[in-house]
Amino acid sequence: MTDPSCTAPIPWDTLFAYWLGELEPDSAEQVEEHYLGCAQCSQRLEQAAALARGIRDLARRSSVNMVVDDGFVSRLREEGRQVREYRLTPNGSVNCTVTAEDDFVVGRLEAPLTGVQRIDMVTRFSFTDADQRQEDIPFVADSGVVVVSPSIDALRAMPASSLRVQLLAVDNQGERIIGEYTFNHTPHPSTLSD
Repeated sequence: MTDPSCTAPIPWDTLFAYWLGELEPDSAEQVEEHYLGCAQCSQRLEQAAALARGIRDLARRSSVNMVVDDGFVSRLREEGRQVREYRLTPNGSVNCTVTAEDDFVVGRLEAPLTGVQRIDMVTRFSFTDADQRQEDIPFVADSGVVVVSPSIDALRAMPASSLRVQLLAVDNQGERIIGEYTFNHTPHPSTLSD
């Protein structure tokens, strides 16, 4: 016997918001009532939860490049994680590295964020001719900082090089640079293989 197909499936964004506890109580109750009586949506919620757990696991292992917030960095420190941190002002640069003992590396990019609606981040390594653009990255305007955390494994494998980062404020008028930052990376002896 097959389950009847759902005629009004719960949208993925609503399922994720439900799983994260971001829905208003009335909306959460409606979602819960629907998925408890709908095998198809119940299965989709399980898939959304598994995906969210997988993403959280990758983030907790610093396996992906990500933009985070101060709360994430604070939780890492509370857990006893070793966080190497670099703070840059607009048009600033820093010499940086990562050691075998570091669990995470965080770059704090100070920028004038008041009134900014959307930020795109453009990066370019000195060993490539290609820009990489991340659109609509998360930020908290009144913090005055964008917090980035690159993949720790990628950093450890990186040769001596530079990374240029541009933060672009994007709105219906176009885009403008609100900060440029340069990370001058040197491999640490503790991460070099023999």
